Amino acid sequence: MGDSLNKMITFDDFTKVDLRIGTIIEVNDFPNARKPAYQLTIDFGDLGIKKSSAQITTQYQKEDLVNRQIVAVINFPKKQIANFMSECLVMGAVKVDDVFLLHPETRVKNGSQVS
Repeated sequence: MGDSLNKMITFDDFTKVDLRIGTIIEVNDFPNARKPAYQLTIDFGDLGIKKSSAQITTQYQKEDLVNRQIVAVINFPKKQIANFMSECLVMGAVKVDDVFLLHPETRVKNGSQVS
């Protein structure tokens, strides 16, 4: 935790990060990824459909992810991962090598802003 204090940002820096709620509508295996991952298709409501690669195969089965709401950063540049273009970053808490998805406590409108 000590390193966190060396990475202080301003509130203006934080407001540049566009965190939104989306619903996973499709999950596919990603055999070309270096580390086990899924390819996610996520509905962000009025903001559209975006794709993401997520290394969440140890904690989640594909069928358990469909219709699940998640939190994602949607204003990063697209990033190519193997033969796949990731358009957003799904947020999760990391415990050793496992990632646990962040999500709203109750269902909210896709595209809702997180602040």
